[in-house]
Amino acid sequence: MAINRVERILLAIGLSLLAVWVAARFHGRFGSQAAIRQFAAENPRALADAVPSSLELTLDSPVDFRLWSGQRISAYKDSLTKKTDAPLAILRIPKIDVVVPVFNDTDELTLNRGVGRIVGTAQVGQPGNLGIAGHRDGFFRGLQSVGQGDVIELVRPGSTDKYFVTAIQVVSPEDTYVLEPTSVPTLTLVTCFPFYFVGHAPKRYIVTAVRKGTNEQSASADLETSFAGKNEKN
Repeated sequence: MAINRVERILLAIGLSLLAVWVAARFHGRFGSQAAIRQFAAENPRALADAVPSSLELTLDSPVDFRLWSGQRISAYKDSLTKKTDAPLAILRIPKIDVVVPVFNDTDELTLNRGVGRIVGTAQVGQPGNLGIAGHRDGFFRGLQSVGQGDVIELVRPGSTDKYFVTAIQVVSPEDTYVLEPTSVPTLTLVTCFPFYFVGHAPKRYIVTAVRKGTNEQSASADLETSFAGKNEKN
């Protein structure tokens, strides 16, 4: 009798976990893509100009929750019913299969649904340093696998900008110099670090990329010099 009871309990737990997984996959395919499809409907030329594989991936791929924490998956699903504003752009990182809407601001609800433009940095499509933040246990978990030279795409109304990663560094939250204006078109991705730290992570993981068409080698050297100078002061 005791064994049968344990088996029933384990079966119930297994079925519950399966239901959670199915629900997550359902929301990943039909919920998260709503913002991307809204962007596509409002900006058909932006996606039409993208390469076919990018277009197909952007519209049809579900969110990959395999690296996400359970808490982040729940927060993400909850955000789908509470935040309905249109994204500013779509961020795509082919190496880690990330396709995510970019919203304005970095409040908790925004970052549960996608990634957010850091207020005070460059606007999407404008010159300067565009800062984008995301959760380390959500969309930006895979940044740990991104390296120098990797491609990052920003699909925005009118065109698709392609960036190449030039620098990766770990800084303190106070080191806001990484978001200061730049003379070259720059994309700065920010998330917390370490990626699997329990509690509030003490550091920030920074991925810096410059837009294709600039002198990547010169731009990288300029950014490294700037970073080095700021680090010496701190």
